[in-house]
Amino acid sequence: MSDRPKPRKPKYLSSSSINGETLTLTLTPPLSSSSSALKMPRKSLLFKRMLASIFAISAVFLFFFYAFISPLDRPRRDSRSTATPVKVFVYDLPKKFTHGVVERYLKARGEAAATTDWDLGELKYPGHQHSAEWWLLKDLMRKERSGSAIVRVLDPDEADLFYVPFFSSLSLVVNPNRPGLMSSGKMEYSDEEMQDSLVEWLEDQVYWKRNNGRDHVFVCQDPNALYRVIDRVKNGVLLVSDFGRLRRDQASLVKDVILPYSHRINSFKGDVGVQGREVMLFFMGNRFRKEGGKVRDLLFQVLEKEGDCVISHGTQSRESRRAASNGMHTSKFCLHPAGDTPSACRLFDAIVSLCVPVIVSDYVELPFEDVIDYSKIAIFVDTNKAVMPGYLVKLLRGVSNERILGYQKELKKVKRYFEYDSPNGAVEEIWRQVAQKVPLTKLMINRDKRLVSRDLTEPDCACICSNRTANINLQTIQ
Repeated sequence: MSDRPKPRKPKYLSSSSINGETLTLTLTPPLSSSSSALKMPRKSLLFKRMLASIFAISAVFLFFFYAFISPLDRPRRDSRSTATPVKVFVYDLPKKFTHGVVERYLKARGEAAATTDWDLGELKYPGHQHSAEWWLLKDLMRKERSGSAIVRVLDPDEADLFYVPFFSSLSLVVNPNRPGLMSSGKMEYSDEEMQDSLVEWLEDQVYWKRNNGRDHVFVCQDPNALYRVIDRVKNGVLLVSDFGRLRRDQASLVKDVILPYSHRINSFKGDVGVQGREVMLFFMGNRFRKEGGKVRDLLFQVLEKEGDCVISHGTQSRESRRAASNGMHTSKFCLHPAGDTPSACRLFDAIVSLCVPVIVSDYVELPFEDVIDYSKIAIFVDTNKAVMPGYLVKLLRGVSNERILGYQKELKKVKRYFEYDSPNGAVEEIWRQVAQKVPLTKLMINRDKRLVSRDLTEPDCACICSNRTANINLQTIQ
């Protein structure tokens, strides 16, 4: 037999697939007829095998990296900044529903009202706690809308939503002393007639008839605004302060938007801290209210004799606002009990004052809860426990200064959401909330096209509103 060595076949050490392409690594040792080939150094062979293993492992790693890991780490765009703005058409209502309401309000108080066009200047709108209707319409008149969730369109056929710019909350209080009878016995101004006239005008519009008003937006921030015609406009997107006087077939969190009140006192300009805030708990407001507001009188009884609490009766006036501003700016906690309805402007006055709100209102609804965690900025107390003698003061006295600073820091972060005059404040957030209603609005419009009339004993609506306020354990807020 011959001693000549047999030629070696090439050895394919590894193959892997990356993005659909096969990578093959081959090591082929040189052939030699001499016996020196048999004497190849063992270290060289081991090195080549090790190198081949490294290539194979690298190929497998790259495959898994590009297929599974890399997509999770790629930067994503902010959906807010890239989303297509919702197109809003603003109705050109007869003047009596917009400028006319302001003029009648001022005239009833002996003030002159300048006649102004939206494009040429600003109408003097009276400041009050339900002035969202003014801020939103003023914002819609802006031509530069970069970054906004909505854009105004002049062609109604392009619109996703139709904005009805009736000053419903101001109309409600045009007459200084309702029902507004003059000395002649004739009604000078009738909000009820204005509501009826508005809906009659809308019902003649082709775009109202097209979808039965589902794609129309109404601001009815005062709890009594549009009360006479609410059943005729309830299909629309309602911008309200709460649901205290609305039935569940008229409004819900699914369809509508909760608005913050316009705060009536000056914002606190200082920094966080308990220095200078010597009062533990502050409240100034009407002691006697109806419905859920009856809790106020009970709270007065258990708190007014506590030395570190300032609990006083006050009505709407410039003097009361100045006193309330000073009180909130020098207090650690500000009480927010229910009034005639679950919410009130006092809560938002407290927020911009960096005075930690203490909310005693079991059915309150709050604005922008998809972006604001109110448990970080306020203390919620069950009504039945709050009126127990000694319970509330013991709870608040047990909250450490460090915890109060934590609340204040969170309040400072979210304060802009409650500033209607802030460029990135309440108005922009309201529009973002309204824009989120468009998919549901379109769903309901299409659903209406195939439903037949039905006699229902219960409202045919979906509502995710729980209306429950959790009890706060003393240990969780210290």
